[in-house]
Amino acid sequence: MRTAVCVNENAEKSGAQEAAGKKAGKRSPGAAGKKAGKRSAGSVTEYRHEYKYQIDAMQKEVLKLRAQGVLERDAHVGADGEYLIRSLYFDSPEDACFFENEDGVDPREKYRIRIYNCDGARISLECKAKTRGMTKKTCCLISRDQCERFMEGIIPEADESLSQGQSLLFYRMRERNLRPVVIVQYTRAPYVGAAGNVRVTFDDAISSSNEIDGFLQEDIPLRSVLPVGGSILEVKWDELLPFYIKGQLELDSLQWTAFSKYYLCRKYNCYGGVRI
Repeated sequence: MRTAVCVNENAEKSGAQEAAGKKAGKRSPGAAGKKAGKRSAGSVTEYRHEYKYQIDAMQKEVLKLRAQGVLERDAHVGADGEYLIRSLYFDSPEDACFFENEDGVDPREKYRIRIYNCDGARISLECKAKTRGMTKKTCCLISRDQCERFMEGIIPEADESLSQGQSLLFYRMRERNLRPVVIVQYTRAPYVGAAGNVRVTFDDAISSSNEIDGFLQEDIPLRSVLPVGGSILEVKWDELLPFYIKGQLELDSLQWTAFSKYYLCRKYNCYGGVRI
């Protein structure tokens, strides 16, 4: 079985689309495939550039208007132009992922389970790799039962019933002895452009939770990790960021940051302070 190649965060868009479709009373093609008994082999993006900028509320509103002038709103968002992302991150008993992030180790990887709009009908297991400032994402779908086992700290053993994508990620996670450590939640307003396969996102209400058992529940206790009104602007592209997009967003006037949602949500959480 071959692993399919996808670009432009197709897994993220597909998840948001399916969650939005269920909310609207519609069933997405992904849901139909699962009902017909088809199993996803998983997907992997090519390495992409990814720049992040921490911005305030005023900058966000101005940049959103500028983005709308040269980019299209992602077709998979809700009526408000956003969707909710919730991720359960994993780390080793030595907190290797946390300290690699803190020390700027290159290359490094992070593992997470992700759902959209608190909809547990479509659950994605992902590995995000970073090297030389570029990122690549490998992902596969998992069942609710598998997700609940991961939440308990039990990584299923690879067997012939698993897809190629599942077997690969399960093996890597067992090899590193990973266990669930924190939930990261935020709302995302995404914009896309065909030129350069550009994706621009505004992430708000970035929050942390230690209630691992409540990952699939709609309401869980959360703690914000940014100042009031703070947001993260992310710009992703393939080989070349078109000059007119870079100029429209005035990226040269913004301060680039190595912001990590996972790192800050581990550091500042519902217990009131640093907890490793």
